[in-house]
Amino acid sequence: MTFQLIDIEVQSRAAHPRLAGRTTGRVRAVLSETRDGREQTHDLSIAVWADLPADASDADIDMALMLKAADIVARLKSQLEVGVAS
Repeated sequence: MTFQLIDIEVQSRAAHPRLAGRTTGRVRAVLSETRDGREQTHDLSIAVWADLPADASDADIDMALMLKAADIVARLKSQLEVGVAS
């Protein structure tokens, strides 16, 4: 079984209502899974947050949120791969 991140994009983002410098958002990640020669696509919506300086550009904010989501997907993939190996 193999997993591959094939797409990632910020769906929404907003300043946190109480924590200055924190941005929250949702990132869409598309994960491809190949098992027994069959491929299946998983469309995930991941809640993320990032602490950023006040002068961060829109591109920097999006990148920080996508990096958080990519880290979450990497941890998910490692857990799924460990579960299969057991």
